[in-house]
Amino acid sequence: MELSALGLSPLQERLYRTLVDVGPHTSTLLADRLSLTEDDISPSLGRLSDLGLVLPHDGRWAASAPEPALRALLNNRRDALSRAEEAVARLAEAFRHSPSAGSIRDLVEVVSGTDAVRQRFIQVQRSAEDLLQAFVKPEHVAISAADNSAEGEALERGVEYRVVVERTMLDRPGVVTDIRETIAAGERIRAVDSLPLRMVIADRSLALVPLSAVGEPGAVVVHAGGLLDALVALFESTWDRGYDLALDPAGQGTEHDALDQGIITLLGQGLGDKQIARQLEVSPRTVQRRLRQLMDTAGASTRFQLGLWVGRQAGDHAADSST
Repeated sequence: MELSALGLSPLQERLYRTLVDVGPHTSTLLADRLSLTEDDISPSLGRLSDLGLVLPHDGRWAASAPEPALRALLNNRRDALSRAEEAVARLAEAFRHSPSAGSIRDLVEVVSGTDAVRQRFIQVQRSAEDLLQAFVKPEHVAISAADNSAEGEALERGVEYRVVVERTMLDRPGVVTDIRETIAAGERIRAVDSLPLRMVIADRSLALVPLSAVGEPGAVVVHAGGLLDALVALFESTWDRGYDLALDPAGQGTEHDALDQGIITLLGQGLGDKQIARQLEVSPRTVQRRLRQLMDTAGASTRFQLGLWVGRQAGDHAADSST
């Protein structure tokens, strides 16, 4: 529900919205409209009355004007969050100056169990304010990309995402479509032949490294220190040698334009004709025919020469865009 962030329960929000939509109602009629009893809605109406969102009027309940009533709740929530943020800062400062601060146990935290790893993975992403960096390997440990709701939330609040994936992921059916949608949402993705580990780093100040082991999944949470600096450096060096995946996220151009873009991108990642065809859901013969036409257009006799031609075209386009 949209107003849950203001402290309203689903039933309280339904009651308030109903009164806004249909006007004043008695408790009996309001309960009937929601297929509930008066006993079901009485506590929620009382709470809404305490918050100033509804008022009794001639034996009926009426909604208060949304703007001033909800604005007051919103301001209260902001004040509470501001106080909580100050408390977190004070606690962090106290922790840094405590006798136990600086021990190895404070730098690395071990998390075990699927639920615990999933929770910390989401938590690390939600803590990011500016930048998230991630290594993604084909098999997930505790949470799949489809279940990673924190990713979309971070992108919506303006967090920059930089992701490096293993090239073998591009051989899996449907992955290219997922990557195209992810790029459209604002992420930058690069591919490399192989990655040494999985990890996600938030604002270069906190990292989660899932671990593959026999039995239940685990992970280590790495706080600021030399080990975290090493993980950040590993990401940066891997990012620098990766290949940008630019899969026409906007879906612009003709169907042939989009197909050619996908073929060229996957060809640059080292995939063969059959792998490219499987990713783009076309026949290998179609891939070969389009490649032949592209090579004729470029005047190229080899696929390597085609790659050089594509690179020059991209450079010319970038130069034209900057002038």
